[in-house]
Amino acid sequence: MTSYDYQLFVIGGGSGGVRAARIAAGLGARVAIAEGFRYGGTCVIRGCVPKKLLVYAAHFSEDFADAKGFGWTVPPAEFSWPQLIAAKDKEISRLSSIYENNLLGSKVTVLHGHARLLDPHTVEVNGERIRAEHILLATGGRPYLPNIPGIEHAITSNEVFNLPQLPKRVLIVGGGYIAVEFAGILNGLGAQVTLCYRGQCILRSFDEEVAAHLQAELVKKGITVLLNQHVAQISQLADASLAVELTGAENRTLAVDAVLYATGRVPNTQGLGLAELGVELDHKGGVKVDAFGQTNVASIHAVGDVTDRISLTPVAIREGAALANTLFGPAPVSADLRTVPTAVFSQPPIGTVGLTEAQALEQFGEIDVYRSTFRNMRHTLSGRDERTLIKLIVDSASQRVLGAHMVGADAPEIIQALAVAIHMRASKADFDATVALHPSAAEEFVTLRDKVVRKRTA
Repeated sequence: MTSYDYQLFVIGGGSGGVRAARIAAGLGARVAIAEGFRYGGTCVIRGCVPKKLLVYAAHFSEDFADAKGFGWTVPPAEFSWPQLIAAKDKEISRLSSIYENNLLGSKVTVLHGHARLLDPHTVEVNGERIRAEHILLATGGRPYLPNIPGIEHAITSNEVFNLPQLPKRVLIVGGGYIAVEFAGILNGLGAQVTLCYRGQCILRSFDEEVAAHLQAELVKKGITVLLNQHVAQISQLADASLAVELTGAENRTLAVDAVLYATGRVPNTQGLGLAELGVELDHKGGVKVDAFGQTNVASIHAVGDVTDRISLTPVAIREGAALANTLFGPAPVSADLRTVPTAVFSQPPIGTVGLTEAQALEQFGEIDVYRSTFRNMRHTLSGRDERTLIKLIVDSASQRVLGAHMVGADAPEIIQALAVAIHMRASKADFDATVALHPSAAEEFVTLRDKVVRKRTA
């Protein structure tokens, strides 16, 4: 009989790996976990959590301005980037400690160091060889940087959280959710922000109307949006500022103090020994797995961003829990990812769940589209020119609600609740029969009456 040090060895101390380790230990398995940086992973250390804290900070500039419309006299406000970053760092350290202590409390062996696989059942950490019946890859992803001249002068979402000072002029390269979130953050904190994207519209994977609505709102807030543009070269000038050569719709050179690249992320699969073991990877380097998180090597599994599927923290957590139950529970479990709500913490924020208009047309052929745009009640007194968009996508034949989308204040909070209804396959009649909560922006979702019928043309 083969002897193992552990029944499960987890590589990566982020959300997915930690959840898998704790649940497996709770099911009676002997579990160890290794992390080469800090426990908490991308989300806690340099992703969702610190980003959301900076989003809160950025909102205050508009809150101070809006207060005047409600009778408040607010003295000129001063902002300190170092003070914000210090407060953020303190909170991140607290959360990282909680992650590690929760693992210890679950009787998981916690290791600090880079782990790599030597064979399907052996890992090496800090020179020590450890045998495990099952090995879980939960190493997440990292920002992608293209190979262009001067790319060494750019920063990513990893470094932006630890800049010593807020740059006065920032070029953000990219059109995804990370790019638009940092555009809002840095603009709200006082930087002059230019967003440069190679495509025709930002947020290309989102509903087209949602993306266009947010783009218009970003421009209202003073963010310059350059579309169909590519960065050809970055050069450092004598005063430490940067000159960025752009090509595409038109050629130009921008002078900025920082260039933030947010052009996607790639799975962290390098240096793990996967190629030597024949673990199959996709064209981006993501680990290929089946519905239960198993790779083509029976003892090796993977969850979360390293698989390059749905790169969201709650998805990694679901996958980690499902894997632990599959390996050590009474029956195999696959994560149910049919209805995954998504938020973009832009300014204003986006909340979305279910199918976009284009996806629904492709799958169902004929759909009913209900939409409304309006000025939030808050801004009737603040005077701010910001509009909210809400949208429901309904299957014409069954009248099932296929998707809900919102751009506006509290959109993520509202969409989380609607995700329950859509996951339960609620109909438009179910929405109509729900009493509105007035006055609120959310009530618009149950009072929509006017529709536009869309039919697939090809």
